[in-house]
Amino acid sequence: METPDTDTTAAAQTGEPTKVTADDVEERIDHLKEPMYNPFIERYLLDQVKDLRTEIQSTRAELIEKVVDKELTVADKTMSYATDTVTYFFYLIAGATSILVVIGWNSIRDMRNQLASVAEKRVNELVVEYEKRLKFIEEQLQQKSDIINRNQEEIERTNEVHSLWLKASQETSQQNKIAVYDQILDLRPDDVEALSYKADAVLELNEPLWAISLCLRALKLAPDNGHPHYQLACAYAEIGRWEDAIKSLGSAIEISEAYRDDASVDPSFARLKDFEQFKQLINPEEIEDPDATPPSA
Repeated sequence: METPDTDTTAAAQTGEPTKVTADDVEERIDHLKEPMYNPFIERYLLDQVKDLRTEIQSTRAELIEKVVDKELTVADKTMSYATDTVTYFFYLIAGATSILVVIGWNSIRDMRNQLASVAEKRVNELVVEYEKRLKFIEEQLQQKSDIINRNQEEIERTNEVHSLWLKASQETSQQNKIAVYDQILDLRPDDVEALSYKADAVLELNEPLWAISLCLRALKLAPDNGHPHYQLACAYAEIGRWEDAIKSLGSAIEISEAYRDDASVDPSFARLKDFEQFKQLINPEEIEDPDATPPSA
């Protein structure tokens, strides 16, 4: 167990709240002796994703049920309206026919044929109009179903990728890690972190040229990501391209200062420790001769 700081102990004894600065937090993070997560947190995240997927499926079923109920209601109203319209037309026909018979303006047969034609035309217009409305509702339902399906597929893909990352973290063989990273890239070809970690594993197998190819591919996708810049610097250092290594390492440090400490202990930069430009990157406050020549390959 770590011994608490004197200031923290004193504050605890006096009952006063302990003031933790950003430097204290950063120092504590730099000296972590175990990961900040555990399998319980991972399990909790998986359960949350599972609950989200179940909720989306329930929402989809509820949406379909509501749309079907709406369609049935519209169809029922359409039929009622059509029936009432026809009934009113026949009432009108009967009244008009009676008047015409009385005044002798036209025969009952001619009037019936004319009114039947008008009623049929009106009913056809109503049917066409409601068919258009039902078609629009079906299109909206199909679009929402497609969106739900795409979201469900993305959730499943995310769960699978998450499982593969857990598997990669538990692998001890670099070959097995590379195989897992390839599976992640099959699911997400533009996963920059998978490309960067694969480059790291490839460097462990002493394949710097392969690692350079992977890092350049990752930087095309995310030029502002520091991890591929750092791995690229390591690969260049392994093959003796010192200037390129310094340039890539500088880019990584500009993105995140944490890479400065990583580079100071990384064995890939062992032959660059006496190079003044490397020292300037690692310890910018200790600049001696910036024109020093790099070590021989």
